[in-house]
Amino acid sequence: MKNTTRCFSTKFEERNLRFVSSEAPNRTSRIGFLLLENFSLPSFTQALDAVVTANLIVPGTTKVHVFSQTNSEVMSDLSIPIRPDTPLTDVRVADLDLMVVCGGLRSSRNVPGWLSTLLKRLSTTSIALGGLWNGAWYLGRAGLLDGYRCAIHAEQRIALYERSPNINVTLDSMVFDRDRLTAATPTGAFQAMISWLRERCNARLADAVLDLLDYDQSKFKSITKSRHPNLTKPLREVVTLMESNLEDPLDPEQIAKCLGLSTRQIQRQFREQMATTPQKYYLQLRITEARRLLQNSNFSVAQVGLACGFPSSTHFSRCYSSFFGHPPSKEVRYEI
Repeated sequence: MKNTTRCFSTKFEERNLRFVSSEAPNRTSRIGFLLLENFSLPSFTQALDAVVTANLIVPGTTKVHVFSQTNSEVMSDLSIPIRPDTPLTDVRVADLDLMVVCGGLRSSRNVPGWLSTLLKRLSTTSIALGGLWNGAWYLGRAGLLDGYRCAIHAEQRIALYERSPNINVTLDSMVFDRDRLTAATPTGAFQAMISWLRERCNARLADAVLDLLDYDQSKFKSITKSRHPNLTKPLREVVTLMESNLEDPLDPEQIAKCLGLSTRQIQRQFREQMATTPQKYYLQLRITEARRLLQNSNFSVAQVGLACGFPSSTHFSRCYSSFFGHPPSKEVRYEI
């Protein structure tokens, strides 16, 4: 029987690792991860998984270095220590293409002098800078994100915007803006490394890593991802409208008119899909944002109340106490 040679179409060839792994890397991309105390371990491992897998598919594509200030082990947010493999010296750092600051929810918001000095020095070179979870905070406080778009975890989004008004603080989980790469979540960290591989290494390789690691590719390949995937489109639009109007809350009739719905339709959808009323949901949304502002900004209690649609301080205090068991004046305020 005559042997017949068959070829994959380009689309399917890219999904077969044999074709990708046979390619030699143009150059090795050297990536450093600088771990801060209480860094987000999920964000770090998601980013690491992407670049290490790329290197397994095409050996020599990436080289990873893990740093700490003193080259001693660093405790993660999950109380699992990670030991760096590379000393933080000028010789080692100068060899990098990308340095990523790995922060976390409980990482100190005071930017130490050594870190600020290091980042400013790196910014004068060709090395790209990145940040995971709240890593953008340290870049921003060092003045290295002015004029850039960035992503930072929601808990510090307002604080960064308040302290660094020249930064475009986005709601995105990941932003790759020129030579700045920031991610706000573990998923964003994975996306960030895929974007780095696609732009700085090999687009086919980036897709191969996605095919191998991503079991729900719509999360990463779609242009937009709904923040409320389990809600119907009309209800998602109602929620988005509420989120965009916290300072001057809309009444039910205004919401209905904006979206071409009836107030009865909106009430029914909230009841069926969220087991609450639009009024209760809107109040919870505003009071939650008030707590975030109190904890992560220098706004006074009165300013926070106004920003979240409570013109009466007495009403604000009463509502806040009913939800959290203490008045807003007693809320914990993180040092920023």
